Amino acid sequence: MSQENIKNKFKIRKRIKWDNNCVEVSHCCAEPCVEIRDGNEVCLNCGITFQRNYVGNERRAYDAEEIKNRRQTEPMWRDFGPRTILPNRKIDYTGNSINAKNALLFSRLSKIQRSLITSLERNLWEAKPKLKMVISKLNLPEYVKDTAWRIYCEVAKKKLTMGRSIDGFIAASLYAAIRIHEFPKVLDDVVDASMTPRHTIFRSLSLIIKEILPELNLKYHPITTEHLVYRFGNNLNLPINIQRDALNLLAIVSKNKSIWIGKDPKGLAASVIYLIAKQNNRKITQKDLASIAGITEVTLRSRIKDIKKMT
Repeated sequence: MSQENIKNKFKIRKRIKWDNNCVEVSHCCAEPCVEIRDGNEVCLNCGITFQRNYVGNERRAYDAEEIKNRRQTEPMWRDFGPRTILPNRKIDYTGNSINAKNALLFSRLSKIQRSLITSLERNLWEAKPKLKMVISKLNLPEYVKDTAWRIYCEVAKKKLTMGRSIDGFIAASLYAAIRIHEFPKVLDDVVDASMTPRHTIFRSLSLIIKEILPELNLKYHPITTEHLVYRFGNNLNLPINIQRDALNLLAIVSKNKSIWIGKDPKGLAASVIYLIAKQNNRKITQKDLASIAGITEVTLRSRIKDIKKMT
């Protein structure tokens, strides 16, 4: 094959057809499909790369004035605590220029003023972005965020984080706020979003419940089985009548409380959903239900046996 034929074969045509966010071209393979991945236009079938898109490049700075105007990484304002800014101008209040000694003095004062001068500020400065990250992952409303930040500020003021994990207290404060407002999120969601071990969150949560919430006049509401029934039912796309029947069955079996002492409410909620779905000829496997509920199949079968004994 001649070199000219090779060029014609791999020549990129200007016409591009868009279909479901996918670009179709006719030069790379029989069924080309090009998507933008990490700034590169790549065919998903053959792997050929067409071009690179440079997005979000910041403007360069070459002198002190441009660095000052274009700098975006230095934090100047904070969401907590009183804070003022000393200007870097080399003139006094009358407009006259100041000498080099006073200019150096005010430069040092400005640097100290912008720094984190207390351990409490350093703690909050580290915790604030972490809390925002977890909240954005869980897509929580603003009132839950405000309550979580209020709880953590009280934790930091009491210095409960000394010798303990800040990440654990951030996750525990957020979960306490979720339970205070009875928002439909479980502890597993917070553990996955914060990437913090469960036992660390448990230790921090126990301190918050004992020492912080009574002072803030906040009441911790443990998660109930009824909330889990609705949550699992929605995740399984079950109709509302099946969820209501599951709640009715739950009310019947919950009368004998001695059987459920020490049992995980997730297992009870999953078991009543499975029994009602089976009665209504809804195909739900124990594996899928156990995966959604965060329990094992053995636990699910054990709770089902206990319910059948009672009914």
